Amino acid sequence: MSEQPRPRLRHLGPNWYATVMGTAIVASAGAALPLHGPGLRGAYETVWALAALALLTVLAARAGHWARHRDQARRHLADPAVAPFYGCLAMALLAVGGATLSVGSGVIGERAALATDAVLWVSGTVIGLGAAAAIPYLMVTRHRIAPGDASPVWLLPVVAPMVSAALGPALVPHLPAGQWREAMVLGCYALFGLSLLATLVILPLVFARLVHHGPLPLALTPTLFLVLGPLGQSTTAVNNLADVAQGAVPAPYAQAMAGFAVLYGTPVMGFALLWLALAVAMVVRAFRGGMGFAMTWWAFTFPVGTCVTGAAALARHTGLHALTWLAVALYVLLVAAWAVAGARTLAGVVSGRLLAAPRPAPAALGSAMARTT
Repeated sequence: MSEQPRPRLRHLGPNWYATVMGTAIVASAGAALPLHGPGLRGAYETVWALAALALLTVLAARAGHWARHRDQARRHLADPAVAPFYGCLAMALLAVGGATLSVGSGVIGERAALATDAVLWVSGTVIGLGAAAAIPYLMVTRHRIAPGDASPVWLLPVVAPMVSAALGPALVPHLPAGQWREAMVLGCYALFGLSLLATLVILPLVFARLVHHGPLPLALTPTLFLVLGPLGQSTTAVNNLADVAQGAVPAPYAQAMAGFAVLYGTPVMGFALLWLALAVAMVVRAFRGGMGFAMTWWAFTFPVGTCVTGAAALARHTGLHALTWLAVALYVLLVAAWAVAGARTLAGVVSGRLLAAPRPAPAALGSAMARTT
């Protein structure tokens, strides 16, 4: 009986950190909304606790995976379809850390929440930078990638530093005034630039793949929502940095950051809505084609949550009620997606289907999946 858990861990990949990210963003995005109702705070705290528990569970399971199935873990790194998900580890740490400070402080106290966020932010940032460099290196030197293999999943490693840029500003007021705060603000801007420029390199490849090779396979169609991640998170980052720039950097730069937050965030949010419309249309098409549940459904959660925080931050800086209602509408979509993905994942874990070995597709099916029509 002691050997029973081992096969169940063998096929548990780094994509499972997406469950942590998607849960944590429900709590932090809700707290970012300028709406306060009876019981909302308690609901956000409950979801934060679930995210923290999920992080501990997945960390333990992944540690067991590396300890017991090191050969499979190495295969994951060698697989161009799986390796990018290592960026999810960094984002899971960062997302739970940010939610702990913004939501969990009411449960564990501000001092403990601050310490937890600081540890998780530093850990997540270091791991995220490592993934942002290592995974593209593996793609160039080790992976064998065909022209039609470009995928939104490639964004995962390079988006992690953008999450650091968006959540780092919350730590600025707790740092000593002067060099420490200025270094943190400018460091977050460097992380923002790193991630943004890498995204601008990858996104054209993704769109070119769609245009030249047709829609993604059904199970991968939800990953189109991953494009929303760098868009919403970068909008959140510049607005959060503008909030803490005053007193942290010289006045001319602080004023420029405040203006840049709106001038950058508004057009990027517009593009995010355009891409959301495209992604929704492709998902509806995939549903009609028979798309079933897969772990890729978690792509409906965290990226949408970043658009919630981005729209809420723009509403805070512009005072536009339309942006507030946009954030609320996106949050409703986020909660619905999280509830469905969470329920289906729990059912899949209980039944064992999600932890079973993947079934090899027949050759004919594999070639047909290369271009769904």
